[in-house]
Amino acid sequence: MLPENPIFVALDTPDLVQAAAWAEAVRPCVGGVKLGLEFFNSNGPDGVRRIVDLGLPVFLDLKFHDIPNTVAGAVRAVAGLGAAIVNVHASGGSAMLRAAAEAAADHGADRPLVIAVTVLTSLDDQDLAGVGQMGPAAAQVERLARLTQSCGLDGVVCSPAEIATLRAACGDDFRLIVPGIRPAWASTGDQKRIMTPREARDLGATILVIGRPITGADDPAAAAVRIMEELEIT
Repeated sequence: MLPENPIFVALDTPDLVQAAAWAEAVRPCVGGVKLGLEFFNSNGPDGVRRIVDLGLPVFLDLKFHDIPNTVAGAVRAVAGLGAAIVNVHASGGSAMLRAAAEAAADHGADRPLVIAVTVLTSLDDQDLAGVGQMGPAAAQVERLARLTQSCGLDGVVCSPAEIATLRAACGDDFRLIVPGIRPAWASTGDQKRIMTPREARDLGATILVIGRPITGADDPAAAAVRIMEELEIT
């Protein structure tokens, strides 16, 4: 069960002490946290367990992409860490996606949600063309989201620009995890397809992944509260 508060803070650091400090600071005012490759490669499963033990839902953002048996094994390996959400690359294909969903289901009611990455928010149409993928980005995202849903996964990661399209294509129960979220008062960083938290939530985003506007602030908790106020979360 996901929390009502859609804000998940991206703890993008290899430093376990720093990640834990951020999580502790924002715990009262966010719905969860995201841990990525930088954190996992530095701290491994024990580091994930340390953050899980703080009591916030954890999105373990490792983006598995390999042959089906390998991805299934990877999902089984991380499903027992207590993360609420794990993810894979939708471009791995239907057999890989189904293998990931089946591996998570082995954990029964305690299974993590399995989410597929569509098109990274750092990529635009020109970037897609450069790697030989069919564009425009919005069409590729919808294509991969429909594939993901047909394979039994719980939702996708998409940019803010695709929220409305995917809500229409995949229905209200399909989870949309949305990075590229920047409050109007924050810098855009390296994200090319961005939106404010209120705009993304109102279009139908399930989870808003927000990193540097919170973790880079002098007072991360105050920054998170400011976003809560913009979302009118009490």
